[in-house]
Amino acid sequence: MKRTMCEQDCRAGGGNLKHFNFKAEDQSRSEGARTLRVSIPEVVLQEAVLEPQYGMYVWPCAVVLAQYVWHHKEALQQKSVLEIGAGVSLPGVVAGRCGARVILSDSAELPACLENCRRSCEVNGLRDVSVVGLTWGQVSPDLLILPALDIILGSDVFYEPEDFEDVLVTVFFLLRRNPQAQFWTTYQERSADWSIEALLHKWSLQCLHIPLESFQANKECLAGSNLPGSHTVHMIVITMRKQSGDT
Repeated sequence: MKRTMCEQDCRAGGGNLKHFNFKAEDQSRSEGARTLRVSIPEVVLQEAVLEPQYGMYVWPCAVVLAQYVWHHKEALQQKSVLEIGAGVSLPGVVAGRCGARVILSDSAELPACLENCRRSCEVNGLRDVSVVGLTWGQVSPDLLILPALDIILGSDVFYEPEDFEDVLVTVFFLLRRNPQAQFWTTYQERSADWSIEALLHKWSLQCLHIPLESFQANKECLAGSNLPGSHTVHMIVITMRKQSGDT
């Protein structure tokens, strides 16, 4: 399971920095174009311990979501943003560097992953970012005391089908308390049999699919990296479903 591997990666691996350079698409050919450089500490396991692909690193979905965040950088200034299942926290760090008030979270049961969130903030000079333990599907004291939210971020949180409902339970709880908020999430297409449509209906949620080309993410290499590569990644925005009588 990915989230269990994440904890083992943090404890067993060595680290290195991966750099991402985001550039304003409308100024890509201009002198003095606005750019943002973000560095993310990755934890890569020794080959003898586990297969390299299980290292705690930036997943393809994270770069696509970070590109979407960057595309909306002006609108995010001073907005309250929570990233769930943050891991190495690329989207949340980009939001913070764009002027949002950011909270990063990962499972309360994985303290080493929470520490990695803190390392990402430290590397990128984000001193006012809170890091909290939020376990999907659980209503914890830390979940209850979260401030009002505008945006929730989550990259590749729909990884294991057994976790899908727990993720959406947490999202539903947050959106019910913040009915105008949106959940921005990316997922990698791994099986045609996996779907969250029935769960969205169950939890009174709706989703809007965002074309990658609408935010310049329909490329194999984003932000000066080799990600997302050839992986098929989808971007969706989840909100509370309007009930009859809602305006």
